Amino acid sequence: MSKEVQMSIKMEPELRERFMAVAADRHRPAAQIIRDLMRLYIADSETPNALTADTIRKGRKGSDVFHASSASDLFKQLGI
Repeated sequence: MSKEVQMSIKMEPELRERFMAVAADRHRPAAQIIRDLMRLYIADSETPNALTADTIRKGRKGSDVFHASSASDLFKQLGI
């Protein structure tokens, strides 16, 4: 069983009011939204993140690798 702790955050009153209004409109507790945002922030901070790790694995296997003679050739292959 995990133990919960409290945390206080300083913010501008307008930011808090707008956040609380959006949370109420979506019928979600503000604390749950903050916890979800914290989890997303942590997941995005993992090194490497899942997308980067997958790209590295594919590159090592030689899949999803583009060989180009120049930057313009690479852009052409990528369709950009």
